[in-house]
Amino acid sequence: MLIGRIIGWIFVTAAIAILARDLFVWISSGTFKLIAAGELWFTLDNGSLNLLQAVTQRYLFPELWDPVIVTVLLWPAFLVTGVPGFVLVYLCSRWSLLRFKRS
Repeated sequence: MLIGRIIGWIFVTAAIAILARDLFVWISSGTFKLIAAGELWFTLDNGSLNLLQAVTQRYLFPELWDPVIVTVLLWPAFLVTGVPGFVLVYLCSRWSLLRFKRS
């Protein structure tokens, strides 16, 4: 469960960094716009995003790309990283493990 908590805290830290970036852009430009997960991914490594799309549409399930993955990629990036991070931290904490053992 330690690995889950570490991964969760990495996700939470990434979410905080993304939100700080959004706030910095807001302060410097004067317009508030949260960066979308897909836009951030494209900025960091557009080749892997294109590869994910090709693999999903060709080999997995074509309908999975357009309604599901595209919707997630349009969400704010700090939510896409922060929510799973907090869920992992919560589920892998010792308190929740003790609670589940009693049941």
